[in-house]
Amino acid sequence: MRLADLPTPALVLDADALEANLAAMAAACPGARLRPHVKAHKCTALAAEQVRHGHRSFTCATPREAAGLAAAGVGDDLLVANEVLDVARLRTLADAVERHGVRITVAVDSAETVAAAAAAGLGDVLVDVNVGLRRCGCPPEQAGRLADRARSAGLTVRGVMGYEGHLMGVVARSERAAQLEACVTSLVAAHVLVGGDVVSTGGTGTYDLHDDRVTEVQAGSYALMDTHYARLGLPFAQALFVVGTVISVSGRWAVADVGLKALGMDHGDPSVDGADVWFCSDEHVTFAPTAGGAAWRAGDRVRVVPAHCDPTVAMHERVHLVRGDEVLDTWPVDLRGW
Repeated sequence: MRLADLPTPALVLDADALEANLAAMAAACPGARLRPHVKAHKCTALAAEQVRHGHRSFTCATPREAAGLAAAGVGDDLLVANEVLDVARLRTLADAVERHGVRITVAVDSAETVAAAAAAGLGDVLVDVNVGLRRCGCPPEQAGRLADRARSAGLTVRGVMGYEGHLMGVVARSERAAQLEACVTSLVAAHVLVGGDVVSTGGTGTYDLHDDRVTEVQAGSYALMDTHYARLGLPFAQALFVVGTVISVSGRWAVADVGLKALGMDHGDPSVDGADVWFCSDEHVTFAPTAGGAAWRAGDRVRVVPAHCDPTVAMHERVHLVRGDEVLDTWPVDLRGW
């Protein structure tokens, strides 16, 4: 099959760029140093490629992701790095532990999340600490008391986690590193109160800035990349695209069938090589050739680069692995949904 044979919009992965990205991260964060975040790609086939590069522990955003990895036999140490209060969903994880022999840990940041994990019959938790993102996580000074509560409920507290997501958009590496130090210091202080072997943190934007105070890094987007992360000058190539068909040309501009329903737009407009993107609507992206650029014709195929890879992938049922114009394989995005 060729790219021209795919119905559009089609989510595609450049096989060579993907392999280079996986190899580069495995060299920088080998083995258990990296706990890849599957929320970026939601695909057990891609996770299996990360296993091939030496990573057997994974980070998940949802119970569905963790249960799906367990059922597929991909990875043996899974972390749901998110607060879950739905005991029924947590019980699916306890069932997966029993059925598939995988270790599953969940994040807790309150008495309520501790109670839910215990009620579901789970065994392992990490105390989630707020290191500055103002999302989930308990205040660092409360982490020890929460850990004590979890142990009293019969849970094993493996350590702490905290995500410095607010730094992923800081373009200057030196400024990113300077702000990161405060985050890590806060997390390590919480770890002293909590105990355990795990200090889990980080993302694609800070994967190489952590010292040995951190035991594992939760990077995910490195495998795919997007225009938001491309601004940081990281050593990872753009591997993810949405291929569209130019369906209309009028005067200076062209329109392709890749719109809001095919792209994650929270980080802004996508990009198109050789073109200025004007705007996106439900089913359309409107763009014009850059100065001196070639004009587009109806029927042309165009590669649209998303600004945020994670929600873009979640909008598609499958991703096509390609090399040039050849479609090598098609992988289901089988960890979508909740």
